[in-house]
Amino acid sequence: MSLAHLLVRHALAAPERPAIHHGAELHATYGQWAARSAGLAQHLHDAGLHPGDRVLLYMRNHPRYLEVLWAAWWAGLVVVPVNAKLHTKEVEWIVDNAQARWAFVTADVAPAPLAGLERQVDVESPAADALLAPAEDMSAVPVAERAAGDTAWLFYTSGTTGRPKGVMITHRNLMTMGMTYFVDVDNISAADAIVYGAPMSHGAGLYAIPHLMAGARHVVPLSGGVDPAELFALGRALGPLSTFAAPTIVKRLVDHAEETGLTPADAASAFKTIVYGGAPMYVADIRRALRVMGPRFVQIYGQGETPMVGTALSRRHLADTGHPRYLERIASVGVAQTAVRIRVADEQGRELPVGEIGEVLVKGDSVMAGYWRNEQASAAAIRDGWLFTGDVGCLDADGFLTLKDRSKDLIISGGSNIYPREVEEVLLTCAGVAEAAVVGAPDPEWGEAVVAFVVPVAGTQLTEAALDRHCLEQIARFKRPKRYLIVSQLPKNNYGKVLKTALREQLAAQSV
Repeated sequence: MSLAHLLVRHALAAPERPAIHHGAELHATYGQWAARSAGLAQHLHDAGLHPGDRVLLYMRNHPRYLEVLWAAWWAGLVVVPVNAKLHTKEVEWIVDNAQARWAFVTADVAPAPLAGLERQVDVESPAADALLAPAEDMSAVPVAERAAGDTAWLFYTSGTTGRPKGVMITHRNLMTMGMTYFVDVDNISAADAIVYGAPMSHGAGLYAIPHLMAGARHVVPLSGGVDPAELFALGRALGPLSTFAAPTIVKRLVDHAEETGLTPADAASAFKTIVYGGAPMYVADIRRALRVMGPRFVQIYGQGETPMVGTALSRRHLADTGHPRYLERIASVGVAQTAVRIRVADEQGRELPVGEIGEVLVKGDSVMAGYWRNEQASAAAIRDGWLFTGDVGCLDADGFLTLKDRSKDLIISGGSNIYPREVEEVLLTCAGVAEAAVVGAPDPEWGEAVVAFVVPVAGTQLTEAALDRHCLEQIARFKRPKRYLIVSQLPKNNYGKVLKTALREQLAAQSV
């Protein structure tokens, strides 16, 4: 079954039901959404795109994101969602690796043509208006047949080699994620609404699936992003909203509520459920959020390779303040979601006893099919059906998972994954740089900040401004270091390996 069948079902049963809002204004009913997606699917077919071909989505949050997404699935295509903050060079690498044929963009994100495409369409252009003209008869545009194991969503996530890997997410994976939401995260009815403040190219966009399953409404802010005042106003106008937010977004919402004197009752009138994840949530921050905004929160843990499905810390767990291990529980990421099994293992994949720290493994129908055109990485990541996440943690006797650290030196800043080696490789191409090491440092706003230790070539004068300018020319702004520390040498072990633990300790000592 294709994900497009979900849209067809609601378009037939309730064509006049409100479906997509742009701000507070209605953009499309379910019938209109389906007709536009069907029309575009027909154009894609007529242009010679075949089931399994890749189509890039590179845009800010936009109501047409949903129409294009479901049109691609209607035509049997694979969607390649791209972070709108990536540098053009990074996007063009993805275009080439995915062998994408078309791209749908917004001009503010992609002002110039991307190399390697057959066609690039600005979704706000007259050309897009023509492509998205409603099909006169949806039944004349049959949904392309796709198997449950066919790829639907090719998500590029940074890798330790400095190049991203394409995670092959299937229709089965996304159907599993959608249905698991109802069991482990929240109930949804047709009267509910989800708002997309966080990027639709990531987890926030995937939560369109369970909300479509329920025939709920989808709200895209006029700003296309996170403006707390705007989101609270939309919630009051359209009814309490649900949303997915990284901890840094939760903090902004809580700051706004506190600064404007809103009560938990006021927050309840604007937000039904705020699902948080994607980065560490500190205990003090979630306790403050619960105090200021009330019991609106649910935590999930997953990753691109098992999208939005791993563990969940429910509203009930967050409210159970009388539990003797309450503080430990809210510091955890919860218990295994219904669709998966979780275990903690050693380097050989052997299960560890309760309380021992090891790598987190996940198994179930949400786990990816593998990495695109990368059999070696696929074989390393999935062994005997278990996904080796690269995250380090431990399970307690009640099944609660607590993450202790992340292997591969992954940095999560503002909910975005940043791999140090990718940044280091860019720094090493800067004139005058002899060595570079990048680590994450705790940051009260972003969770972690990127810090670069740079050793200059002997006799060379390096400046922070020159390093920053070089990074901005090569990688996305959010990946560049927030601090540059120019040092005479890097701490290393006997084998010449940089001791990043020592660098983190140095930063911690400086912050005392």
